[in-house]
Amino acid sequence: FGMPRPEGYRKALRLMRLAERFSVPVLTFIDTPGAYPGVGAEERGQSEAIARNLFEMAGLRTPIIATVIGEGGSGGALAIGVADHLMMLQYSTYSVISPEGCASILWKDAEKAPLAAEAMAITSEDLKEHKLIDGIVPEPLGGGHRDPDAVARNLKLALIKALDKVRAVNLDRLLEQRYERLMSYGVVTR
Repeated sequence: FGMPRPEGYRKALRLMRLAERFSVPVLTFIDTPGAYPGVGAEERGQSEAIARNLFEMAGLRTPIIATVIGEGGSGGALAIGVADHLMMLQYSTYSVISPEGCASILWKDAEKAPLAAEAMAITSEDLKEHKLIDGIVPEPLGGGHRDPDAVARNLKLALIKALDKVRAVNLDRLLEQRYERLMSYGVVTR
């Protein structure tokens, strides 16, 4: 559940292009462990659909704000996560692989997932510290399900603030910044 198929990514891209045509900002909400891993999805071009979204979103001529509202996992999350402003709910996670998957690969033991999660730095605070996200939306202790109305209010305020920020930047400059942001991922400076 919650794992998009290629058709879902293509539909999202069609709607993003429509938003671009009418100069409407794109808001994406990310909550997926990743793209659907089935053979049928691969046969229908799952990897191409993800790559196409990454490519097209990088050049979309309208502001994009992405929010991780739960789990942001793998290329499935990245495919709708290219943005001018990226934020996360306080207790959400964002990573290229699940901690269990990482532990299975590195230590051949999924039980070491907590160790992998710590090493991967997948929390909102970690990602903000590493300048991979722009903001953290506060949640009540224990998570947003404890007080959905409060989270909705906090998210609304964060979205308004982010929209004001990105709309204040010239569109050509916004696209330059988006591209620079994408190209900086994975670069380590000493």
